[in-house]
Amino acid sequence: MANEMENLKREFLEYLEIEKGSSIRTIENYKHYLTRFFDFSKISKPSDITDRTVIEFRIWLNRQSTGNNRATGKTLSKKTQNYYMIALRVFLKFLMKRKIKCIPAESIDLAKIPERSLDLISGGELSRLLDAPKGNDIKSLRDKAILELLFSTGLRVSELCSLNTDIDLNLDEFSIRGKGGKVRVVFLSEEAKRALRAYMTLRKDMEEALFVQVGKEIIKPKKETKKGITNTGALTRRSIERIVKHYAIKSGISKKVTPHVIRHCFATDLLSNGADIRSVQVMLGHSNIATTQIYTHVTDKQLREVHKKFHSKK
Repeated sequence: MANEMENLKREFLEYLEIEKGSSIRTIENYKHYLTRFFDFSKISKPSDITDRTVIEFRIWLNRQSTGNNRATGKTLSKKTQNYYMIALRVFLKFLMKRKIKCIPAESIDLAKIPERSLDLISGGELSRLLDAPKGNDIKSLRDKAILELLFSTGLRVSELCSLNTDIDLNLDEFSIRGKGGKVRVVFLSEEAKRALRAYMTLRKDMEEALFVQVGKEIIKPKKETKKGITNTGALTRRSIERIVKHYAIKSGISKKVTPHVIRHCFATDLLSNGADIRSVQVMLGHSNIATTQIYTHVTDKQLREVHKKFHSKK
């Protein structure tokens, strides 16, 4: 009977990939969360998942510490614990869709977490970051194009890594397939187009990826990975993160800067200049507008003006 749950888990992960269009990373995360739940609860069939089983797992999770926090006694954050519950809820919805007897997904509530804070850099810091790549060599031009494209489009780093050289720079927009396989349109600024043209002019390779290894970064000879996939030379998300970090340090920015911080800057820049939140939601590819609303408290010019005008000056 133990194989029944393993088979259902496999079918669920296949369902996420094929029908829901989830990313490989999301699928791997869900696999990890469910495996941990199954290992803890020792369930052998779906009907073994009860309210009590879930409560006991949540208590166990709440008492777990991460590798880095064992010395301090800190346990898993509520946010991390919620990821396990979200995975379990989606799995239960899958079972219900298959008409398999189980507790309702709605019976699992998520823990309340503090309102999310944004990691932002100032307008001056952003300008210094975008101007940091100097020189006309292909690496500097590539890195300049990466930074300008991130700020112009608000792309997620995984979306940036998926881009190919078939982008038409005569147009001001292109389509991108984001989370859940959803397609949206993103827009190119003149600065981003100029940076991309300068970079592409020096490209002599035959790689399909838009952003690739150059110079000393290139691995020769190309090797097969553990998954049997040939290293194509395309930049990985980790490579992009290192590039952004490098230029942030070079620009004298003391805060931690990641591609996602630039995505935050993209959203707050639009809102602070008068864009409506619904349009920003679409451009970011958020399925729920509540996700986009985290930006509003840092861009509400009207409240700032009200405070300036009416607050006592005593």
